[in-house]
Amino acid sequence: MWRIFGIAFFGDKDHFLADPRHFDKSMLESFLNEKGIAVADTGKVAHRRKGNASDQYLDIIEIIDLEALLEKIPDCRAIFTAGEKATSTMLSITGSALPAIGSFTEFEYAGRVLKHYRMPSSSRAYPKPLDKKAADYKTMFAELEML
Repeated sequence: MWRIFGIAFFGDKDHFLADPRHFDKSMLESFLNEKGIAVADTGKVAHRRKGNASDQYLDIIEIIDLEALLEKIPDCRAIFTAGEKATSTMLSITGSALPAIGSFTEFEYAGRVLKHYRMPSSSRAYPKPLDKKAADYKTMFAELEML
């Protein structure tokens, strides 16, 4: 995800690297705060049936309390999900329509209208090239006037 954000905002997949193998946590936190981007999982409690990152073997035991989260973020205008499990979990919470990958649907939730962007998974297992994924994210951030 951080390589995608690096390309989308700075044109550099390595922008957030502290060294060749590690991301700079303080740089990421500063960036996210400056841009007003919150990051959260759709599953508050999850169980992996296998020791890999595949959604196929991920069970969401408890979903996030989206309404409580949004109360803490009154200026939130959009939510994006990346990956099938996050998207299906978000749809189960909001009851909104399924957006096409790289697009959004609007929905009403907890007294406000929000956009739900469905973005390509950042996983290397997702077959889309990194630069193409980043282009989709850049389009989203441009639409949200965050670039």
